[in-house]
Amino acid sequence: MKTTISIFILAILFAGCGGGQPAMPPPAPQALQVMSLQSNSQTTYTDYPASIQGTVDVEIRPQVSGILDKILVAEGAAVQKGQPLFKIDERPFREALNNAKAQLHAAQAAVTNAQIEVDKLAPLVKNKVVSDFQLKTANSSYQSALANVEQAKAGVAAANINLGYTLIKAPVSGYVARLPKKQGSIVSPTDPTPLTQLSDAHEVHVYFALGEDDFAAFNAKYPGNSVNERLKKLGGVSLVLADNSIYGKEGKVDMVDGQFDKQTGSISLRATFPNQQGLLRSGNTGKIRISLEHNDAIAIPQSSTVEVQDKIFVFKVDAANKVTRTPITVSGASGTNYLVAEGLKSGDRIVFDGIDKLKDGDTIKPEKLKEEPITTASR
Repeated sequence: MKTTISIFILAILFAGCGGGQPAMPPPAPQALQVMSLQSNSQTTYTDYPASIQGTVDVEIRPQVSGILDKILVAEGAAVQKGQPLFKIDERPFREALNNAKAQLHAAQAAVTNAQIEVDKLAPLVKNKVVSDFQLKTANSSYQSALANVEQAKAGVAAANINLGYTLIKAPVSGYVARLPKKQGSIVSPTDPTPLTQLSDAHEVHVYFALGEDDFAAFNAKYPGNSVNERLKKLGGVSLVLADNSIYGKEGKVDMVDGQFDKQTGSISLRATFPNQQGLLRSGNTGKIRISLEHNDAIAIPQSSTVEVQDKIFVFKVDAANKVTRTPITVSGASGTNYLVAEGLKSGDRIVFDGIDKLKDGDTIKPEKLKEEPITTASR
């Protein structure tokens, strides 16, 4: 009996202790950075891979065959138009010129002899001592001799030209490329490899390509009745060099190809840049950077969005600090940012970082941004 009463008392005591335990408090809201959105003018940049060429790229080839006697320039040297570059052994060509001159002298002597014959027969024919046929034959020989003189003169001129070809001069000012031929090599106009290449690079042409979508956007952004009118409305473009530095001079897009490339689906454009200091060389690569102004645009970091089934969402924060997963429409990407076309407006707040910890309907503790997100960048 005593044992039963003791168990009953203990049960009452345990029940009393359990009923007095306090309930578990709700979890504290997450502290997350929140950014307030403002619409303003944004400048975005789009980069396009590009190749650089001199305004004139010339292959230097010999016009005559012979032995390369002298190389008068060094690889990479800057040369002026008309400056000697190579010398081919001129001795065979000088002898050919001497031979052509000798043939000219012989032809001129033949003219003199023919003229003497005509002068001799003319009075005899007049006095009917000889027949008129002989005088006509002499006149014909004289005309033939005159033609031979003209032919010999042409031979002298050709020999002079070939002799002049032995000294190869720069057709334009520019920079000398590699020199694959060495002194003593036999060179010919039919050689597959030129003596060198010469690039006139006081200005450079930078070629890049736009896809069909980008070209359609270009035509929409810069309207006009012709390509030239649209190009005039396009401002200067920048050149990003291989080390990601920006070339110090702006260029101007001055050419659009007449048709799309069927294989790549893109169309080529050309921008021209000044290059008085010779910093750019033919064969360089880089990127053409085109800036685009957006009025009343809202830019948000791509890291503040989540993509689900080809749709882009942000977590919008209301006045009670409750988050709602909100779909947005973007008008384009620029570097690490999205430009928002629909879904957000100026004054809205979104979660900047830590969205992987959130679900729709959560309440957060907003924190001020630790750093200002970049609003303009290049892609």
